[in-house]
Amino acid sequence: MITAIFHYEFLRNTFLTGILIGLIAPLLGTFIVVRRLSLIADALSHVTLAGIAASLFLSKKTIMFAGMNPLYLGMGFSVLGSIFIERLRMVYKHYQELAIPIILSGGIGIGVIFISLADGFNTDLLSYLFGSVSAVSRIDLYVILGISLLVATIIILLYKELFLLSFDEEHAKASGIPAKSIHFIFMVMIALVIAASMRIVGVLLVSALMTLPVAASMRIARGFKQTIFLSILFGETAVIGGLISAYYLDLAPGGTIVIISIAILLGIILYKRIQGNRPIK
Repeated sequence: MITAIFHYEFLRNTFLTGILIGLIAPLLGTFIVVRRLSLIADALSHVTLAGIAASLFLSKKTIMFAGMNPLYLGMGFSVLGSIFIERLRMVYKHYQELAIPIILSGGIGIGVIFISLADGFNTDLLSYLFGSVSAVSRIDLYVILGISLLVATIIILLYKELFLLSFDEEHAKASGIPAKSIHFIFMVMIALVIAASMRIVGVLLVSALMTLPVAASMRIARGFKQTIFLSILFGETAVIGGLISAYYLDLAPGGTIVIISIAILLGIILYKRIQGNRPIK
């Protein structure tokens, strides 16, 4: 694949997109895991699927949507899903975790309806479900690059606020941090990253790329910043290794990326167990 990258544009697009996703997904995933919102990625990924299915259905029925990239409507659905989750968290103040399964169920339901209306699964929809090495266009690359720059900029500018909100929300509010506004921005960022990642990893597996590298890094990191660094390192390793494996084995990249992420996690758990069983000198 390394030599083929220089000859085929679609492989260059896929490889560069994978590098960007391997950076922003674990970066944002670190804050998601620390805030105990790991399941939110699953909820929004299913909402994104509903948007993609709706776009594919509308492209068959109306001229206006015929040439539109399903990525855009998927992003729109994902952002709306993140807003609804935030609203529901305010409604159920003492049971905020209910917001996630409510939106997840709604996303699945809407997605199934549009898939049925579109006469079932097709090749386009399957590539969004499980990722594809050849599906990333130059426009997709530019969109994902824009999202990556936006997410990285916001995290750099709001790092202190996001850090405080992640570990001690009450103290952060008492310190004068606008918690509601920052949390809203955070939710929208999650929605955009999930929508951007689906081209490579697939909608059904994108949450794994946001949580598995973080789970591995938390076992060996000695601080929050080191957790972020190791999460990105493991994420990039999984994405690059998964794309190369998918290319040569003719597999969906989402599956290979997730399996490599799990292998990294299991390797680190085994390493820590071996370290813990060593006799003290």
